[in-house]
Amino acid sequence: MINSSVSVAKIVELLDLKNFTSDINLKKKKIITSDVNRPALQLTGYFEHFEEARVEVIGNVEYAYIQHMDEAERARRYAEFLKFDIPCVIFCRDLQPDALFLREAVANNVAVLGTGRPTSEFTAELIYTLGEQLAPCISVHGVLVDVYGEGLMITGDSGIGKSEAALELIRRGHRLVTDDVVEIRKINEHTLIGTSPEVTRYFIELRGIGIIDVKTLYGVECVKEKQQIDLVIKLEDWKKDADYDRLGLEEEYIEYLGNKVVCHSLPIRPGRNLAVICETAAVNHRQKKMNKP
Repeated sequence: MINSSVSVAKIVELLDLKNFTSDINLKKKKIITSDVNRPALQLTGYFEHFEEARVEVIGNVEYAYIQHMDEAERARRYAEFLKFDIPCVIFCRDLQPDALFLREAVANNVAVLGTGRPTSEFTAELIYTLGEQLAPCISVHGVLVDVYGEGLMITGDSGIGKSEAALELIRRGHRLVTDDVVEIRKINEHTLIGTSPEVTRYFIELRGIGIIDVKTLYGVECVKEKQQIDLVIKLEDWKKDADYDRLGLEEEYIEYLGNKVVCHSLPIRPGRNLAVICETAAVNHRQKKMNKP
């Protein structure tokens, strides 16, 4: 699954933005690229190579330039700029769009937003947020837990004990990200982020007991919204004649969205403490990363 767009309303929610154009339906306004633009050249009337699909960010420089225009020139520049199909314009540093800008924006169905944050800092977070929301995404059957800061994803057949292992890890002080379904997003060539579908967030299903609310039972310190995936443990039934790795000299990998992640196949037999084994695997993986040249 590929996230081809994200609504302006979602970005407003994630970045806590002000909305100066309440008459515009932000849920229908879509952003399709994580690139952003500061429209200094466009405000001078230069539109060659202008990427209208980008979010437009206005800071002190653009705002100061606008203030030096007379009213007639300002009206002309606004009309030229806002006639494009721009998803939204964001004013930083608590700068206030003037009434003429807002009228022209509403007439052209361009959302106008605001934030009090410095322009460079906000732009960096906006690019990261858009990159995360628009990243390629797949759903995988498994459990994701933060163990000592390492994102540990447990996979395996239904009923093999993934949720039970996650519950024991939570009781030992680690944090649940998601149970049953892991939504994996490829942020870049080296980073996969796992999150939970909203409908199952903070819940674990235990056969024979039902669905439990981890956040309510164990507290907010035992849950987490998202986590980088660093290690995969694949649970499988013990096979007497199978050849299992006993020395750990060679790394095995599993691939998601073109990114390789270290993967350990763990045979299950009665009496094995899965939580302790998962903790040990996470610490061992962390040590290996720290010792890399």
